Amino acid sequence: MKRAIPVLVLSVVGLIPVWRYEPSTGTTTTTTEAVSTPSTSSTSAGSSGSTTFTGTNVTTEKGDVQVQVTYTGGRITAVKLLKQPNHPQTTAAVPKLIAETLTAQSADIDTVSGATVTSDGYRESLQAAIDARTAAASASPSASASASASASAARTVAGTTVATEKGDVQVQVTFEGDKITAVAMLKQPNHPQTTAAVPKLIAETLTAQSADIDTVSGATVTSDGYKESLQAAIDAKGA
Repeated sequence: MKRAIPVLVLSVVGLIPVWRYEPSTGTTTTTTEAVSTPSTSSTSAGSSGSTTFTGTNVTTEKGDVQVQVTYTGGRITAVKLLKQPNHPQTTAAVPKLIAETLTAQSADIDTVSGATVTSDGYRESLQAAIDARTAAASASPSASASASASASAARTVAGTTVATEKGDVQVQVTFEGDKITAVAMLKQPNHPQTTAAVPKLIAETLTAQSADIDTVSGATVTSDGYKESLQAAIDAKGA
């Protein structure tokens, strides 16, 4: 059994992606990305056909905020927090901000209640990353065309809906070739332990490239449903 993942400081609302954290003084630095439209969550930067852009480091009264965005073709397929305040309200807000970004495909997203400072810093850094991508695309139209062609080769597969005592769980997986590049939650229980567990499960999936991942402590039911739906999506991709 693999070692337990460090405690995740996130929650996911709606559809999401995910993160592992290494806290530093006053600021938390994420090391695993969040994942893909239409839900929360992460792809690996540098995946075939993907480009990654880093926003400015925004200093706030709570701590630094810095966003990294991954595009596949013309779409935002992952958002990663390189720096964020080490604060409970930020921890709860980040997954919501990422989920909104993946849905809106822009920095035109709502402020998370109770985390105004982090939300403002996030949007500012996010917009800088988006602007950097726009500038790069304008300077190199051929590269943009190549990325779009690669994106069209990506395949998205939804796993089965798994009914659990906490609620339905359904996973959607994006593949580029045989590589899992994004995971989205189409359905998940509306429960705090699920909210905290989903980013960890997605991060583990992107690392393991399979459903052979650990159960998240305190979220056994959601973990089991997630792995079952994930395996169904992987099996469907191979069919």
